[in-house]
Amino acid sequence: MSGHSKWSTIKHAKGIADAKRGQMFTKFIKEISIAARMGGGDPASNPRLRTAILKARASSMPKDNIERAIKKGTGEDGGKDYEELVYEGYGPGGVAVLVEVLTDNKNRAAADVRNLFDKNGGKLGVSGSVSRMFSRKGTIAYDAEKASEDVVMETGLDAGAEDIVNEDGVITVTTDPADFDKVLEALQEKGLESLSAEVAMVPESTTQVDAATAEKVQKLIDKLEENDDVQNVYTNVEYPEDFAPAGA
Repeated sequence: MSGHSKWSTIKHAKGIADAKRGQMFTKFIKEISIAARMGGGDPASNPRLRTAILKARASSMPKDNIERAIKKGTGEDGGKDYEELVYEGYGPGGVAVLVEVLTDNKNRAAADVRNLFDKNGGKLGVSGSVSRMFSRKGTIAYDAEKASEDVVMETGLDAGAEDIVNEDGVITVTTDPADFDKVLEALQEKGLESLSAEVAMVPESTTQVDAATAEKVQKLIDKLEENDDVQNVYTNVEYPEDFAPAGA
């Protein structure tokens, strides 16, 4: 999820368009593959793989795709050798931006990310320049019109959720990363279908921007997310009330 303002949360929870679903599945395949390569293909003994599979299932990724991704990671079905990288920088208005990358070509990824920052009003920073502004949290979102807040609240808290908020039509469950699997599985067992589920970098504080700057920030985020090597983009941007980007 890019950013954590009201508008951004709703956009990414409710607005995963069919046109982007293939791209999203590609990112899940890479994430599952690298988890399987590093810790083996059994999710019962590989927590990272288990989490990746849960996230993919929460976004309705087909079981066959998941199984093929595991085989790629364990070497049963070929597959590429991916490397994990994190880039840090600043976007328009000085907002902090974290970019998580999975790539089979480090030089290409570095050049692409730097170019995207430079062309879209941003500036790539050094390691540690903005990561201190974020903490890793599990987040699970539900459509408040389809999921019972009482059921989400009771089930989530019993399973170890840290916080549950119902705002602007989205119920957001926040967990410690170590409890993410347990909480998500408990909610899934209740038949609740999540809009999104991920372990993400959540900003400790946000940076407010005006509408013109918000448009530029969102353009940078969109361009980064369109890159095949980029897995996740996180920012501390706080959009203006009622902001919607051009074409949304």
